Order: sequence, then C-alpha cells, then structure tokens
Amino acid sequence: MKPDLDAVDWALLGALQEDARLSYNELARRVHLSAPTVAQRVRRLEDAGVITGYHARVDPAAAGFPVVAQVRMKCYGARCITVHPELLDDLPEVLQVSRLTGDVCSMVLVATTSVAELERILVRLASHGETSSAMVLSTPISWRPLTPPSHP
Repeated sequence: MKPDLDAVDWALLGALQEDARLSYNELARRVHLSAPTVAQRVRRLEDAGVITGYHARVDPAAAGFPVVAQVRMKCYGARCITVHPELLDDLPEVLQVSRLTGDVCSMVLVATTSVAELERILVRLASHGETSSAMVLSTPISWRPLTPPSHP
C-alpha cells in the first residue's frame, strides 16, 4: 500500500536525498520536530519502501572507470537478463539493468576501465541477446532528487 506522504515526509526525503548522513538531530532541526519523532517517521518511510537505502554517489571516471555506456538489449526466454538478472552477477561492471517497454527489453548501464573492457562486456552481453550500445560522452543531469508531485 502506498503511504500518504505529507509535507514533513517530503521535507525529510528532500534533506536525506541531499545528504543521507544527516543525524536525526539535524533532520529534526530542519523540519521543526523532535529527534524521536523524526526517527519514527524515517523508520516508517523505510518500512513502507519509500526509502530503499543510503548510498554515496560515485563518479565512475574519478574512481577509475572512465568508459561508461548504455546498452540496449533484446533478449528472450531463459537467457533474458531481466527475467534472470543473476546471470550478470559475475559482471561488476554492470551497474544497473532496467526493464523497458517497446522494442527492447532492457537498458544496461556499464562502467569499465577501457574500451577493450567495454568490448569484452558487450561480447558477454551478446550471449544473452541482441545488443546495441552507446558510449556516454557526458551526463549533464547525473541525478536529481525526487520531489513531491505537482497537482494543478
């Protein structure tokens, strides 16, 4: 069941998306509630699956993975990576797999140390279906926080 998020929930989500390392005391100061109330609300958001984890955003190039590519996949049946994502468990270069609608079944985000490594990954992905790749030149919008829906 989808929780009803109020303005305080959205303020907490906004602050945590900006800096997930904020203490309950700092969050409480920002939303004008007590720290125990904030802790309870954050736990409720976690239990409801609204907050799914706390992560650092890492720049692949700065971390030694300068070659980033988006790979479109068409795969079917037992070798389909959207049905069996565990088939890619031994490929840490695969950062994300998204199931899509339309003429492709998935989009795979890959980060590698070189073009030769990208080629190795593409050959491996091709064993699961048809691939079409595009190297990422830059990412003008690398991430945005989720904000409350706007209602007319």
